[in-house]
Amino acid sequence: MNSITEKLLGMISDWKEGFQGAFNIREDGQCAGRQSSQNIQIESKADGPGLVIRISPKTKGETVYIPACVTHSNVDDMVYNEFYVGEYADVIIVAGCGVHADGEEDARHNGIHSFFLEKGSHVLYKEKHIGTGTGTGLRKIDPITSCVLAEDSVLEMDTTQISGVDRTTRKTIAKLSARAKLMIHERLMTDGEETAKTEFEVSLDGEDSGVDLISRSVARDKSHQEYHSVIKGNNRCTGHSECDAILVGNGTVNAAPELFAGNIDAALIHEAAIGKIAGEQILKLKTLGLTEEEAEEKIIEGFLKG
Repeated sequence: MNSITEKLLGMISDWKEGFQGAFNIREDGQCAGRQSSQNIQIESKADGPGLVIRISPKTKGETVYIPACVTHSNVDDMVYNEFYVGEYADVIIVAGCGVHADGEEDARHNGIHSFFLEKGSHVLYKEKHIGTGTGTGLRKIDPITSCVLAEDSVLEMDTTQISGVDRTTRKTIAKLSARAKLMIHERLMTDGEETAKTEFEVSLDGEDSGVDLISRSVARDKSHQEYHSVIKGNNRCTGHSECDAILVGNGTVNAAPELFAGNIDAALIHEAAIGKIAGEQILKLKTLGLTEEEAEEKIIEGFLKG
C-alpha cells in the first residue's frame, strides 16, 4: 500500500496499522491486502471486479472491513461486492471510501454493493466517504446499495460524507420481508460548489416490516443537494422518512419525500425541514464566549450528530 492509502484508511475506517479479523483493502482498482476468518470468507468475484463475502450462520461479534481507496487522478474504479449473511448472524461491516485527486483529471470510485440477509440476521453497516487532494480534477463517489432482507432480519446503515467530495449520487434500494427492519442514518455536508444527490427506494413487502430513514445535511457556500425517498407500503407495515437540512451561505437543497400506500394497514410518515441556523442559537453561544464562526460550527456539529 502507498502512503496516501494508509492516510485514507485512517480517515474512513478503524485502521491502526492493520485490521483485526476479516478484511479486503482495495487500492486503485486492485487488491492491496486480504484476510478471511473462520466465519467470514472473502473471495474474488468470478465474473468481474469485486468480492463475494459469505458470513456463516450464527456468527457473532465479528467485523469485516472492505475499504476502497483511489489515490490519484485519472482513475475510474468500479467494483461489485456481494454480501451473504447467514441466519441469526450478528456482525459489523465497515465499507468506507476515500478518493484523492492530485492532477487535472477526475478521480472516481463507484461501489455497487448487494446485501442478502437471511432469517433473523443483524448487520450494522458503516460507510464513510472522504475526498482529499489539491488537484483540479473532480473527486467523485457514486455508491449503489441493494438490500434484500429475509424475515426477522435487521439492517442498520450509518453513512457519513463530510465535505471534500465534488460530485456524488448515492442510491439505496431495499426489499423487506415479514418483520424485517431497515434503519438508515445519513449525515452529509457539502461546501464550495459540490453537489450531492441521495435516492432511497424501499419496498415494504412483508407483514409488519418497517423502515426508518433519517437524513441530516448541511449545504454550505454554493453547494447543492437533492434528496428523494420513496417508501412503498405493500403490506401491513410502518415507514418513516425524515430529511432535515441547514443552509449556510448560498447553499441550496431540494427535498422530495414520497410515500405509496398499497395496503390499508400501511402506516407511513414523511417529514422535511430546510432552513438556516436560527439567530438566537448563535446569540446564545456568543454569550458563552464563542465567536459567530465558532458558534456556527458548534451548532452544525451537534446537528449532524443528532
